[in-house]
Amino acid sequence: MNQLALLNGIDAEPMATSPIPLLKTHYDEKYRVSWCYMQPEGRPCFTPELLKSLMSYVRKLQLESVQHEGQKFDYMVLASSVKQVFNLGGDLDLFFRSVTNGDRETLHGYAMACIDVLYEYMVHFSIDLTTISLVQGDALGGGFETALGAHVIIAEKGVKMGFPESLFNLFPGMGAWTILSRKLGANAAERMMLDGSLHSAEELHEMGLVDILAEPGEGETEVYKLIKKRNRQANSFRSLRQIRDRCSDDYYQEMKDVVEIWVDAAFELDSRDLRMMERLVKRQNQISA
Repeated sequence: MNQLALLNGIDAEPMATSPIPLLKTHYDEKYRVSWCYMQPEGRPCFTPELLKSLMSYVRKLQLESVQHEGQKFDYMVLASSVKQVFNLGGDLDLFFRSVTNGDRETLHGYAMACIDVLYEYMVHFSIDLTTISLVQGDALGGGFETALGAHVIIAEKGVKMGFPESLFNLFPGMGAWTILSRKLGANAAERMMLDGSLHSAEELHEMGLVDILAEPGEGETEVYKLIKKRNRQANSFRSLRQIRDRCSDDYYQEMKDVVEIWVDAAFELDSRDLRMMERLVKRQNQISA
């Protein structure tokens, strides 16, 4: 199946009972937590196949929430099964091939699939639950954007996060501006999006982007510490989440507008930029190996 066909099928019916490819999920009935570990094949980045699986997971959560009258889930945790990697971000191989082949349709469809998944995460799937990003390995580009989309980010000490897109003369275009400009302010968001640096979890905690620092290997323990604390003040936290939702702008329209600018910018890359992108693809392949 080609990439565009995969993207066109992203709104397929939810997989209510079957395992979802490229994801390892389980439900903790005691604490009403849905755990979702990404386990991509090959490069640990957001391939069209992984995006499709994540959207199937979203639809599954929404369906089960309706079936249980909204009483099944209080928390959802997004993590990774790949050792030392949360997610390396966009599918640079797809970027490279789309630009070199002049295939705007595929690149635009891919970018829209990315923001569709991230937006659902940002609005907690339209379910009354708290989303948690558990970052136990590096989160780059779209991986960092996705981690930032949760209500709470728990990161283990020593992991790195950042936006390498400026290395090939592009910018993170699938949610970074929408999230960071509200968390840090416009100027600081722009600096982070363009500096190309990797930041430690400790640095990001000082900046307020990481909520909880965990010792290496203790991320899951910190998730349950957080849940027990929040359960003691459930009404307060739920009310604050409702306030945040009520005061939110139209994130999705903004993200769509940014995608249009990002796709235009991608087709302005020159041969030197594309060579750098190609080198980064090779690094992703080395990590997967």
